Amino acid sequence: MTEISEPHGQLTVTAAGRSWTLERPADLESLWQSMDEDDPEAEEHIPYWVELWPATLALCGWLARQELAGRRCLDLGCGLGLSALVAANLGARVVGMDYEQGALHFAARNARINSVPSPLWVRMDWNKPGLAPACFDRIWGGDIFYEQRFFEPLENLLLCSLAPGGKVWFGDPERTVSSTVWSRFSRRGWRVRNQSREVVPFDQARMTVNVWELSRPLAI
Repeated sequence: MTEISEPHGQLTVTAAGRSWTLERPADLESLWQSMDEDDPEAEEHIPYWVELWPATLALCGWLARQELAGRRCLDLGCGLGLSALVAANLGARVVGMDYEQGALHFAARNARINSVPSPLWVRMDWNKPGLAPACFDRIWGGDIFYEQRFFEPLENLLLCSLAPGGKVWFGDPERTVSSTVWSRFSRRGWRVRNQSREVVPFDQARMTVNVWELSRPLAI
């Protein structure tokens, strides 16, 4: 899979066997520089969502190899929407969830641009999720354990929202901050498997990404 940056806030990427055009307002560096440094909440709204991260690209390849048609799916931190669009294109019933309204705006635009049946885009904080119990067959997210404080709320969300027999997939680069996450899930009774390891080109470099699969604990 190859990512190509283009002018005017647009990306073209090949993933899951087809080409995608993704609009965004600007790149991360430009938006970051325009943020108000005196805003006490600025750190909570760093626009990471405008980038297409290697973990998302690896996840898209993994999703393309799964049976998703008709399944109820949740994309955690959907960003520009690519992995949600890949799943929707495969016939899944997808909810794309993000904390940033700007991300959802562009994700919806990208669904229209790529002629994909639009997922349901939902603005929600995973610290305070408003999801029905056991409502998703598949849940995934790309590169979302970049802070250790996210572990507890995300596990609580999974325990509530994953249906019996459901699976969770996390695309995760080999970062120090997330290296202990998988053993932590395992100690809490989750079945954890490393299903894929892929080297993804990114920003004139290469990043190793693992796709981890979690299934519901034997006892909760």
